[in-house]
Amino acid sequence: MTDTFRPLSRRAVFGAAAALAPLASARAAWTPPQPIRILVGYPPGGAVDILVRIVAEGAQRLRGVSVIPEVRSGAYGFIAAQAASRAAPDGTTLASAIMGMMSVAPAIPGIPIPLDLDRDLTPVIALAGTPMALVVRPDAPFTDINGLIAYAREKNGAATFASSGNGSINQLGALLFANAAGITLNHISYRGGAPAMLDVTAGRVDMMVANVAEVLPAIRAGQLKGFGVTAKEPTPLMPELTPLAARFPTLDFTNWFGLAGPAGLPADVLAGLSELFSTAVRDPQTAQRLMDRGLIPLGDSGAAFAERIRVDRARWRQVVETNGIRGD
Repeated sequence: MTDTFRPLSRRAVFGAAAALAPLASARAAWTPPQPIRILVGYPPGGAVDILVRIVAEGAQRLRGVSVIPEVRSGAYGFIAAQAASRAAPDGTTLASAIMGMMSVAPAIPGIPIPLDLDRDLTPVIALAGTPMALVVRPDAPFTDINGLIAYAREKNGAATFASSGNGSINQLGALLFANAAGITLNHISYRGGAPAMLDVTAGRVDMMVANVAEVLPAIRAGQLKGFGVTAKEPTPLMPELTPLAARFPTLDFTNWFGLAGPAGLPADVLAGLSELFSTAVRDPQTAQRLMDRGLIPLGDSGAAFAERIRVDRARWRQVVETNGIRGD
């Protein structure tokens, strides 16, 4: 993530915060008996690490609760998740739980998962998310989504898209678009999002589906053309992007980032954690910091978060089965 995004208006921030207000009930009686550790399953300085640190600071500032991020990266985030699953269910140890880990990986045959995500973890809260953007190379011979579809049909499967790896959300998002548009695209897989994006901006690959937050600077600098966003309504992060779901209803999804705890969290502990972190993300100061980095506060917790996981898992399983995807 980068700190160069254009800040949103205070009205937009307070509107987002107000929308989250019903998610928090009256202050729960439970309070953590010691600092809460959040095991971050992804590299330091990355999107998940930054998000967790922003929310941790909000919890400390608003409630005086010490929340300590601890990086344990690797294996799609499963190293941190497995460690959290083995912790006591007292609310003091959580792990990052993102869509790629909770909903995408279980849908893809061949990806090793060292724990039962549904049995061994308790979904706590979806903290924030970002829609994804369909972007194309700056020298593309088409100027809109209709032109892109016509180009892909003319190329008869030779039009290319980049992704950060086989089974990545970049790949699945692009295939979801291709399936909806009735076109065939040629997948070019990279080891990471940065080299994939580099080859799109250099004109060596036709297109990519990536987090809005990651492509905003390149679109604004003219290094990429933005053709749409995976939502029904314009995103406040970049309202000029066309909502793709208005034309293709299946293209309505958010790449989200949340927290999970070990199985067996008591109801009062789960309620207390949900209330603590939903209070943090709906706080205007925290919400502004997140939105400046291209993240929209969410705050759905407990059963609502579990349902989000289930719905997205079913979505990506269908894409995987339709396109015959397997993990590397």
